[in-house]
Amino acid sequence: MLVQRILTAIALLALLLPAIFLAPAWVWGGLSLLFLAAAAHEWARLLPAGQGTAARRGRRAMPFLVVLGGTGLLVLREWHGWPAPVLVVAMLGLSSWWVIAGSLHLRRRDAASAGGALTVGLLLLGCWVALHELRVMGPFALLSSMAVVWVADIAAYFAGRAFGRRKLAPTISPGKTWEGAVAAVVVVVAAGLASAALAGESGVAMHLLPAVLVAWLGAPWAGLAFVALVALSIVGDLHESLLKRQAGVKDSGRLLPGHGGVLDRIDALIPTMPVVLLLHLLST
Repeated sequence: MLVQRILTAIALLALLLPAIFLAPAWVWGGLSLLFLAAAAHEWARLLPAGQGTAARRGRRAMPFLVVLGGTGLLVLREWHGWPAPVLVVAMLGLSSWWVIAGSLHLRRRDAASAGGALTVGLLLLGCWVALHELRVMGPFALLSSMAVVWVADIAAYFAGRAFGRRKLAPTISPGKTWEGAVAAVVVVVAAGLASAALAGESGVAMHLLPAVLVAWLGAPWAGLAFVALVALSIVGDLHESLLKRQAGVKDSGRLLPGHGGVLDRIDALIPTMPVVLLLHLLST
């Protein structure tokens, strides 16, 4: 299993890093859209089956809706750009959905009722728009934003294994602990503030999320912003865990050997990336 995970990770890096650093932004946009469409297919499979003919057709159409919608948005972005006020409103709406509705569904222990094909498609398209627009800003804007989620996940995993005692959400994801969540917050805030200080006045600093937040908000409020991003990443992770528990499966799919499905790998990015893009837009 470990060998599979490593080989899959290497293959993904070999595919994604050139698209991020070497290719035009639209190449990353098209490639990431395919991953989001795969996630839509997996999400559709996790939804309850008995919801009527129209609902079943909507679930089957979800990947195609994501591809069609994303392709149209990508063409529009290349031709005319996405107006900043529209982006702000869209990202604010998506962020609000995750803060209010996403958290509410977790409290009710019913992630499957989060919405039909249209809602899921909009959530995934919103994440994709954020990922693409961050890449347009620059490769480091994209990677530093995703790194918040990666660092939080790694810190929570190792701290949970070493010190975890109190379960964070035992009926949803028994492996997650409060100790892991606290470690994720501490490590992300420390790493974020440290990287902002190290970036200094370099040319890269204007694109790095930590440097952008510290320059705009100051260190204390930037630290609180990192706390909020970690909390949202946990909401996304738990939301997908609850979907899988209700569907009675361990992984969302088998596309990524050793890692499960695409949705397993991006669940925490879906709620956090719109917030990150919103912060970037408001800071300018």
